[in-house]
Amino acid sequence: MAIAPLSAAAQELSALARLDAAGSVIRADQAALTLDLAISQPVPWRVRVMDSPPRLILDVREVDWTGIDSVTRTAPQVADLRAGIFRPGWSRLVVELTGPMLVTQASMDTSDGPALIRLRLDPATAQDFAKAAAQPEPEDWALPRPADLPPPVARGDGPIVVVLDPGHGGIDPGAERDGHKEADLMLTFARGLKELLLRDGRFRVVMTREEDAFVPLETRISIARKAGAHVFISLHADALAEGEAQGATIYTLSEDATDEAAEALAERHERDDLLAGVDLSAQDDIVASVLMDMARTETTPRTARLAMALETAIKAADLRMHRHPRQEAGFSVLKSPDIPSVLLEVGFLSSGRDLKRLTDPAWRATMAEAVRKGLIAWADEDQAIRALRAASP
Repeated sequence: MAIAPLSAAAQELSALARLDAAGSVIRADQAALTLDLAISQPVPWRVRVMDSPPRLILDVREVDWTGIDSVTRTAPQVADLRAGIFRPGWSRLVVELTGPMLVTQASMDTSDGPALIRLRLDPATAQDFAKAAAQPEPEDWALPRPADLPPPVARGDGPIVVVLDPGHGGIDPGAERDGHKEADLMLTFARGLKELLLRDGRFRVVMTREEDAFVPLETRISIARKAGAHVFISLHADALAEGEAQGATIYTLSEDATDEAAEALAERHERDDLLAGVDLSAQDDIVASVLMDMARTETTPRTARLAMALETAIKAADLRMHRHPRQEAGFSVLKSPDIPSVLLEVGFLSSGRDLKRLTDPAWRATMAEAVRKGLIAWADEDQAIRALRAASP
């Protein structure tokens, strides 16, 4: 197996890139095979060979391979091409070969902004090819067995279940500026935040989407419900048509939107999907609304403390926040009555300074760390308050 070295920049990025079919070519160089694959930006990647039949495997995080069939191809060594999602966050290009070949050169050129993956394969003996194809997955790549995962730090009722909701996706790209899409930027940030939280050991993380796919707003709440979420964080980076705004903003559900929220949830959700552990399928709208209001009475102050903890952590990290850092709105994704839910505007694409921050891996890592610290502070406070209430006569 051949593993392509990652540049420092590529190791930090985990964005959705797109194939530039016009700038790509697969050609024969005498007996050798050369692949020049142009993509819109650098991403982590690796390459290896597999047998039966002989094929080249290129895994990337993550490339939309649309147009791969139209890439100029003058290489008799290639029997077939196919591409698709390999695992959440990763896509795979498979180049089926007519005979055994080994990767002799592998590089990613990022000098011009967009990236060019260049691979060269040379003919090999069947024995050498079989030996390379039989190499096991590297330890840092193979999917871990459950037993290999570190146990979460005990927190009474287990790990903190966080649902991350990268806004928009698929046919809904969100705000756009200078070739950047809100959906892609938030998926990138969510992936980095997820990895950080999982490495902490105190969290279990579920994402409402792991790829550039459209997920209806109400479905995002259902995903959180099925995951048993303790916290729901929707991630956005909107653009303002008028005026100017910069910095992160934390939204919670407006009190004026609670009646509308109850009505909308009752209309659009299955009745057994409105409150955790409560089947409202046999209840009328009035009873369902009363029970949701009761749940919201407890959830609202917990959500307010969550927003405050996140604001405190973000400011402590010396990250720019909006002049009104905490606001209220009637966003659909905030309407779950029993899950503390916030919408975090990580920045505004309409601000050139925010866009620069959002595309900076170091800045994203600092923001993700601030969110992690905010979640821990909130969870510790929430647990302490629950303990006091339980101890009260």
